[in-house]
Amino acid sequence: MPEFIDGLPLHALVVHFVVVMLPLSVLGAVVIAVWPAARRRFGWLVVAAAGVSALAVPIAANSGKELANRIPRDELIARHEELGESLVWWAVPLFIVVLGFMVLHTKLQQPATVITVVAAVVTVGIAVGTGVMTYRVGDAGARSVWGEVENIPARNG
Repeated sequence: MPEFIDGLPLHALVVHFVVVMLPLSVLGAVVIAVWPAARRRFGWLVVAAAGVSALAVPIAANSGKELANRIPRDELIARHEELGESLVWWAVPLFIVVLGFMVLHTKLQQPATVITVVAAVVTVGIAVGTGVMTYRVGDAGARSVWGEVENIPARNG
């Protein structure tokens, strides 16, 4: 895997993809779990988004490890790296539960049953957890890069 694309670290490029797609997958998972009309119309699109996100997370983590080998190690970067490595343990289950939920929806073809309600609750729970974890990883990364910017005096003009 290349470390740089046109002089930019691959990590910075992939992370922005994850930061957009994974929260969209989380939002989509919650919407299709609680809204049957959205499930019918957008459910498989959410499955695809969650799948692509789950594939992008390890690429972001691996490219982050490569980038970390080039910069000075500090506590903020170590925390971001630790959280980033754990994000895959949320992104993959999100894909699995959304896929399972849509397979169940397709097989049952009925309004809410006990199984559907339980599956919806599990889907929402994993989605919320994934959203929280995505925020934590992104926040740690942003603080490691931009945390001291507020202490730098602004240039006038």
